[in-house]
Amino acid sequence: MKIKLQKMDENRWIIPKSGNMRVPGMIFSSPSLLKEIEKEESLQQVANVATLPGIVKYSLAMPDIHWGYGFPIGGVAAFEMNEGIVSPGGVGYDINCGCRMMTTNLNYSDLKAEIKRLTQALFQNIPTGVGSRGKVKISVGDEKKVAIEGARWAVKKGFGQEDDLERTEDGGRMEGADPDVISDRALKRGLDQLGTLGSGNHFLEIQVVDTIYNKGIADAFDLFEGQIVVLIHSGSRGFGHQICDDFLKDMDRFIISSGMNLPDRQLACAPIKSDLGRRYLSAMACGANYAWANRQILMHLTRETFQRALSISPRELGMKLLYDVCHNIAKIENHVVDGKEITLCVHRKGATRALPPGHPLLPSKYKNTGQPVLIPGDMGTESFVLAGARASMELSFGSSCHGAGRVLSRHQAVKKAKGRSINRELEDRGIFVQSRGKRTLKEEIPEAYKDVSQVVEVVHNAGLAVKVARMRPLGVIKG
Repeated sequence: MKIKLQKMDENRWIIPKSGNMRVPGMIFSSPSLLKEIEKEESLQQVANVATLPGIVKYSLAMPDIHWGYGFPIGGVAAFEMNEGIVSPGGVGYDINCGCRMMTTNLNYSDLKAEIKRLTQALFQNIPTGVGSRGKVKISVGDEKKVAIEGARWAVKKGFGQEDDLERTEDGGRMEGADPDVISDRALKRGLDQLGTLGSGNHFLEIQVVDTIYNKGIADAFDLFEGQIVVLIHSGSRGFGHQICDDFLKDMDRFIISSGMNLPDRQLACAPIKSDLGRRYLSAMACGANYAWANRQILMHLTRETFQRALSISPRELGMKLLYDVCHNIAKIENHVVDGKEITLCVHRKGATRALPPGHPLLPSKYKNTGQPVLIPGDMGTESFVLAGARASMELSFGSSCHGAGRVLSRHQAVKKAKGRSINRELEDRGIFVQSRGKRTLKEEIPEAYKDVSQVVEVVHNAGLAVKVARMRPLGVIKG
């Protein structure tokens, strides 16, 4: 069934409430991006999410929306606590997949000749690829501590500094984690993957800041034109994947036994306050904490590699965390709905927080600017830093997009890249790429994604976040 949209304004489109929908759908998009969105089933997924019990206000989609498991990727949905549900499909398989950006004191003009060698050094020192094993050896007991303490565990073990935690969402630790609800299979899968990048769209990029849009906020973020920065995109690896898989099976059985009528079995869920719902949230928190520890260790390995490869001191390098933000998560938050503050469970799947200036959850450094919002492109296009804006709280439960969003499936991308040397194409454009396999590069070709600048423009124009800076890729490592 074709979804019919009603135009609200230049950046918002409504799916009117019909059938079993409890609320309307709302899509943040431009007319040109909408042409791609309408080609697939993601709009139907927005409508499907709108049928779930306890959903509040809208079933939302960001401009990077594309088809996902159950919920669309780029979807945001909030559920009230008493009647609402929690759904693993609304979080995603890679729990707390997210981005971490580091600034440095280095200028591109000084480092230009070293980019290729530096990219190779990072590829040698940071484990990448499917099933890759980390250099951090831990016991099951240690792994359970990671699941509870998150990035704080990594910092205590020497992988970083205390102020890294202040610039990490939730301080790098989600409350309520309980490793006792995690399966042995999940623990086994996560045992040797701490400090690994993974595969697919995960990456580590050396970038240069090439445009500043808002100098005041850029100065507060310690960003300047010509600066070398690093962006890491990774998550909870096999640990989070297995947690999602385990609870999807449990919730599927619950849906069958309870007789709940869902438009799509992939929307398997449980009431937030049920035993199953509470156990999932505790397990999900474990996955989130593992991911924060993972990115903390990856940052430490990156810092060490830069110092060794360039033979410079920590002071000369000046590598600092700008921010670490997750984009596959469900969080219990307070929001104002119809003039009343209520507690909600906000699902963000392929969407990131965009907290505005003055928000109580912001670290002191960003109280006056709003939260840094990190929007990666792909290995051949620019990435962006934005700052959360006030309209996000009213329009999107304090949320923004998380990337460019796919327009080609991985199979379609591989087919389109047949006979091409992606490495050579990118190197001809001054981008050095190191990857474990040629297939990954073909799956992740730039044409597989929407134009990230158009996606960011919608977010900026809608008032969800303000453009601060743009970075272009110089060196990329992938799985």
